[in-house]
Amino acid sequence: MDPFFLVGALVCALCAVLCIGAALLRQPPNDITILSTAAVELFLIAYAVGALIRQVMGEPVLGEAWEFWGYLLTALVVPIGAFWWSILEKTRWSNFVLAAAGLTVFVMLFRMEQIWDGVAGL
Repeated sequence: MDPFFLVGALVCALCAVLCIGAALLRQPPNDITILSTAAVELFLIAYAVGALIRQVMGEPVLGEAWEFWGYLLTALVVPIGAFWWSILEKTRWSNFVLAAAGLTVFVMLFRMEQIWDGVAGL
């Protein structure tokens, strides 16, 4: 298992737990929930840089490279969309959107890990 994936899973899980907890407590989006989503985005940027370095250094994507990079670019957009949603709608439901962003990115990371390792599709 790739250490990048493990760190990403931890960051996404922490984001989801914090955001769901805030939503269940009927809190509007706050610094903690928004920053947890920002942590997911920062991780994805680091993941992209790491993946690019790995490819440049000769470690190939065993699956389809276009699919891997497509997932990564899409994953980079998800937390940004959730952030804007939470800024525009200051209700507790926005925390569920932020949590969904963390969970969505986790699923995408899982699939990117499969593509990188050349595992057959779902």
